[in-house]
Amino acid sequence: MTNEPGIAELPTAEACVRNQRPILDVLGKYAPDNAFILELGSGTGQHAAYMTANLPGIRWQPTELKERLDDIRQWRKHAAQKGFLDPLELNVEQDIWPARDADVVFSANVVHFVSWPEVEKMFRGISRVLKAGGLLLLYGPYNYDGQYTSQGNVDLDQWLRERNPDSGIKDFEQILLLARQFHLYLRADEEMPANNRTLVFQKAETGE
Repeated sequence: MTNEPGIAELPTAEACVRNQRPILDVLGKYAPDNAFILELGSGTGQHAAYMTANLPGIRWQPTELKERLDDIRQWRKHAAQKGFLDPLELNVEQDIWPARDADVVFSANVVHFVSWPEVEKMFRGISRVLKAGGLLLLYGPYNYDGQYTSQGNVDLDQWLRERNPDSGIKDFEQILLLARQFHLYLRADEEMPANNRTLVFQKAETGE
């Protein structure tokens, strides 16, 4: 007998449970089989556990704020997947990031939780650590032509702004313009469940 927690005792985000299969399908479609994937805002670490179990050739580098790292380490110990790397501390606003040369940068449900200046700094950091030709996948809700795509997104945006007035659902068109400043160009806009999208960008082979 061991004192290790079972899956029921691990920190759990219900959103991860709901979206992990659709995200896996998109990653499987675009990510190289042996990709080094840098995840921004890994939360509990559930995505790292699920993706490395289903895409055994990848190396998945979780990152989070310092106070969340223990949650990820619990999932890493439980998952026992070779590709599930020890999490690194990262705030997307910092100038120097602890990982580089990523084939793929992935982030789920981060962009709408932070302010626009934080999104700008996030893209600047991504441009520095992503390989030329590498992919950026951003999962979450977006507005199109300045309009919400569902009542659920209206409610979510209201909740976000009550929690942090500088946060909120971002405009798809603004994200595209920002990405282009860092030589990241839209490759696909994948429809996801619950009025979410996965935006797939590719970094230019030359440039920053």
